[in-house]
Amino acid sequence: METIITKMRLVIQRVKQAQVNVGSEVVGKIGPGMLVFLGIAKADAPADADRLVEKIAALRIFEDGAGKMNLAAPDVGGAFLVVSQFTLLGKCDKGRRPSFDDAADPAKGEKLYNYFVAQLKKQNVQVATGRFRAMMDVSLVNDGPVTFIL
Repeated sequence: METIITKMRLVIQRVKQAQVNVGSEVVGKIGPGMLVFLGIAKADAPADADRLVEKIAALRIFEDGAGKMNLAAPDVGGAFLVVSQFTLLGKCDKGRRPSFDDAADPAKGEKLYNYFVAQLKKQNVQVATGRFRAMMDVSLVNDGPVTFIL
């Protein structure tokens, strides 16, 4: 029996700025804050999104006056840019072509992606997004660079 990944995957990057374009249209843009790539698995539920939203909203990855990572995005007026990325669920351990069997189907993925974004907006922070299922160009200026995988 195949094991199914049961947790969302996030790659978060502290950025000075980030932007998502679909073709020539800018669909999401932030200044200082976090770029969040979000992968949703088949077995994920709203409770998984709730836990990760609480985590990233309070994650202290911004420097205080002493140069220590001691402040969260709300403390520094940081924004969030959330981009759906099902490839975070890709498996490359067999063969030469990634397997995306653990990724949620598009309907479920979009529903949980929208839920995640809505819950993040409730954290009293600015939230911008990419466009679900679109081919996107993501540009960013890393701050640090500081990158975490959750």
